[in-house]
Amino acid sequence: MTADETTPLARELADLTRRRQALAAQELPLPGSTRVFTVANQKGGVGKTTTTVNLAAALARAGAKVLVIDLDPQGNASTAIGVEHRADTASVYDVIINDEPMAAVVQASPEFGTLYCVPATIHLAGAEIELVSLVAREQRLRTALETFLEGSPEPYHYVFIDCPPSLGLLTINAFVAATEVLIPIQCEYYALEGLSQLLSNIQLIERHLNPELTVSTILMTMYDSRTNLANQVVQDVREHFPEQVLDTLIPRSVRISEAPSYGQSVISYDTNSSGSLSYREAAAEIAHRGAPR
Repeated sequence: MTADETTPLARELADLTRRRQALAAQELPLPGSTRVFTVANQKGGVGKTTTTVNLAAALARAGAKVLVIDLDPQGNASTAIGVEHRADTASVYDVIINDEPMAAVVQASPEFGTLYCVPATIHLAGAEIELVSLVAREQRLRTALETFLEGSPEPYHYVFIDCPPSLGLLTINAFVAATEVLIPIQCEYYALEGLSQLLSNIQLIERHLNPELTVSTILMTMYDSRTNLANQVVQDVREHFPEQVLDTLIPRSVRISEAPSYGQSVISYDTNSSGSLSYREAAAEIAHRGAPR
């Protein structure tokens, strides 16, 4: 071993090469039936949208057919995978408020041939109020999604629903439409604050509206290995949720932050970066774990 190979940069490059080769060598199993995830955390800024689009893109890159449903009025998930979502675009708003078939609003993402999106527009901002007076207001997304999946000529392997950072009727629709909840938690102080409230809300929905719902996956985001705090938070969360927490940690990454401004996920923006490899590893874990029985 030369002196150059013992430098931190050389070790990091060697590690990235190993991880890239390990990912290239494995073939991800495809689920037998569609897995529907709601990505939720009522705390803002924990990486919900980033996690949604990058996991979806990573699975699409690996050959799965994936649908992203953007249920956040800001439309950031739509932006991040290069999908049109101007005010006059047919969107998820038309699906849940106007009974438009989901097939009429789905768009293909330019990133990967098997990645699709139901975009969100600014009209969704008023949907919470409009939903109040509608029949079966909590079930509208599930009904539309089930109809869409049943009518799809080729099966979708994964659906990821990106929620707004609040527990209103839009998020309730997402929980009712899904079978699995994926919770991103940032590796920072107060990470567990509000989590117990989120879990009790999920239990209420499971009890009254969707008995199939389960918290299957927790992903630690914004990890900085240099800080004791980040390592302590990871340890605490793993102690509380040993079966749900993925082994993969998503690092703080400039590349992950930059990618949406180019209308891309980090998976295609910089596929060999540490952030991209981490999301691809997390996607592989989800695929290999399979749906909870």
